Amino acid sequence: MQGRRNGPDTRSRMSSMTAHSTIGILGAGEVGRAVADKAVRHGHEVLIGNSRGPATLKAVVAQLGPKAHAVTAEEAAQPDLVFLAVPFFAVPDLTGLTDWSGKIVVDSTNQFAAANPWRGRYDVGDLTGSEWVAERLPGARIVKAFNTLFAAFIAADPRHAEGRQVVCYAGDDADAKAAVADLLDEFGFAALDLGGLREGGRLMQLDGPLSARHLLLQDAG
Repeated sequence: MQGRRNGPDTRSRMSSMTAHSTIGILGAGEVGRAVADKAVRHGHEVLIGNSRGPATLKAVVAQLGPKAHAVTAEEAAQPDLVFLAVPFFAVPDLTGLTDWSGKIVVDSTNQFAAANPWRGRYDVGDLTGSEWVAERLPGARIVKAFNTLFAAFIAADPRHAEGRQVVCYAGDDADAKAAVADLLDEFGFAALDLGGLREGGRLMQLDGPLSARHLLLQDAG
């Protein structure tokens, strides 16, 4: 594997990330909290919301610090970049939260049919999970990421003596993928592009060859 390089094109995209200085996170479970922690540590304002309301998130935002804000799910869906960290079967409940057109949505869901404990597989026919998610968030620019990792690996420092924690990502919108890859780089991860939601999504989805595979990238040179 080859690491991403910060050449002129990458620096240009990095400057565009100022538009995403506020990040929405839907879901306050282990994955949502881990992503929120990475975001606030790198100077982003985070709006975190769930289905139970802001009052249930007071302890979460207190732990994350002053850049984290407990909000309604509707408010968390307003930024131009939103992370989905809800159970897969809850995605249809998000359709009417906002106008999703043009938003970058990072889909970290997995196709479990039930939670607590996670079990079963939600039937989406011939679609990949993220293709199914895209149909329920019309107009959103979906980028699949983080779903192959256990939350503990997202929460930990991604820089290790042996290399950087790899985060695979896939999507059909090149600009959205570039923005997400730059954010992953900012967080310290090694971003690995797997192509579109169809081919890349199949590699990453539940029971796919990369599901629960925790890889490190050794940068050369």
